[in-house]
Amino acid sequence: MKKLSLIDKVVFVINTILAAVLLVSFILPFLPPKTFSSLSVLSLGVPFLIIVNVLFFIYWLLKIKRQLILSLFVLIIGYIFYGSLYKFSSSDDTETSPNELKVMNYNVRLFNLYHWIDEKDIDLKIVDFVKSQAPDILSIQEYHPQSNIDFSFFKYRYEKLAGLRTKHGQVILSQYPIINSGSVEFPDTSNNAIFSDIVKGKDTIRVYNIHLESLRIDTDVEKLKEEGSERLFKLAGNTFKMQQFQTELFLLHERQCHYKMIICGDFNNTAFSYVYRKIKGDLNDTFKEAGNGFGRTYAFKFFPVRIDFIFADDAFTVKKFKTFDEHFSDHYPIMTTLSLKAVE
Repeated sequence: MKKLSLIDKVVFVINTILAAVLLVSFILPFLPPKTFSSLSVLSLGVPFLIIVNVLFFIYWLLKIKRQLILSLFVLIIGYIFYGSLYKFSSSDDTETSPNELKVMNYNVRLFNLYHWIDEKDIDLKIVDFVKSQAPDILSIQEYHPQSNIDFSFFKYRYEKLAGLRTKHGQVILSQYPIINSGSVEFPDTSNNAIFSDIVKGKDTIRVYNIHLESLRIDTDVEKLKEEGSERLFKLAGNTFKMQQFQTELFLLHERQCHYKMIICGDFNNTAFSYVYRKIKGDLNDTFKEAGNGFGRTYAFKFFPVRIDFIFADDAFTVKKFKTFDEHFSDHYPIMTTLSLKAVE
């Protein structure tokens, strides 16, 4: 520190604080929000903290200063436990097989019902986009039935809607027969989890579509500035408590299933959160298996946020994963290609 300029000393103090915060955030997936509600809010900022610490590392590297060790150490710890925020490679498997299954997840934000996006025919563009990608299974959150929304190119469907004036909810659409379906009800909210048991060949696959409690915070930066930090922390903390309770209800239901399993959904939380760790369990995060880039799924301007997921159990090989850039909602669609493993 003695050999650093005044500016570099200030930079290193800030670096130390943000590195320490990032280090603390690595234990968040193990801390239940019901007990650590305020601390759990940090899970939303982990991608930002990682990026900032990468920039600090580059700053000290260019200056050839040993202070680079601080951020490097914290980043290595994070990589060991959680892998890379950015995926540098993806699967190039182009071979197809009869056992393949293309699964898409998409929060469509009511098909732009209230014109959040100033563009015409967003609803029709979403339908056309899905049709062009031809998923075998489509999991939708914030679905709103409308006369011009035609998903009849899927042969089977299960939907669960709520609301008095504006019907909305979750839907699972499938090209393969649905032999059983239902809902995991979350109290005091319109959010829930639905499931469908889908038959492909000789296999029955349980597909879950989960929509955990939303933060209901406007992510526009100027509007965020108008909100008091204390109120934001309290609101986020209470939301994460609800998400934990909803996750516990879901897991009670999921444990009773003995089929091959795929879990899709909008968790309204990141891969560094308690609810992500609990729901994922021993399943494979298809983005981590075959994705590339940051895998951002939510339209936030200043750093990538991944809050939508597709998990699959070990009965499947994850062949491909893609995050699309189509901006028809505040979420981006994601799709994975899975292959059922042969039974030996």
